[in-house]
Amino acid sequence: MRYSYEFKRKCVELYRQGQWPETPEGIKDPENFHRMVRRWVRLEDSNGPEVLKHTGTKKEWTPETKLEIVSQVLAGRSLQSVALEAGISLGMLYQWVRNYKVFGYNGLVAKQKGRKPRNSNMKKVGTRKPPKPNESEYEELVRLRAENEYMRAEIEVIKKEIALREEKEAARLKAKKQRSSKNSAKKDTP
Repeated sequence: MRYSYEFKRKCVELYRQGQWPETPEGIKDPENFHRMVRRWVRLEDSNGPEVLKHTGTKKEWTPETKLEIVSQVLAGRSLQSVALEAGISLGMLYQWVRNYKVFGYNGLVAKQKGRKPRNSNMKKVGTRKPPKPNESEYEELVRLRAENEYMRAEIEVIKKEIALREEKEAARLKAKKQRSSKNSAKKDTP
């Protein structure tokens, strides 16, 4: 159910006076409505009365803004407080945090909406193929691809070195623990 701005303001004012507004018809559980009124009060406290108005259009969030909001949650603040402060729903913030944890920064970038076309080889109106690169651009492209492959291989080598170091350290700690347990066993026996 969508509530008007005036109704929300009236409910907030009644709540601040210590009274509950009358539960609208069609609401089976008044506790859910009371929860919503308390949320309106917290939203208004943190963002001002304008936050209760319907904007009519969806706000477009940039990936940078999403990252700032998500980083507050990752820093230890609660989802509820960050969502209220930012003026977004708890569910939306939860999705952003989950996408960030799974996909990193790319999870915060808006994806194209809609279904893919059935026949992918159908030509779209107004599309044109990009021009072929000239010889110097082609050479640079080949060089950059080779450089990327080299860097990927370097990263893999570094990852393997780190894994080996971690294995050696774990084995060293395990051996040290076994030696200390043997030494303590020798001291215990008279």
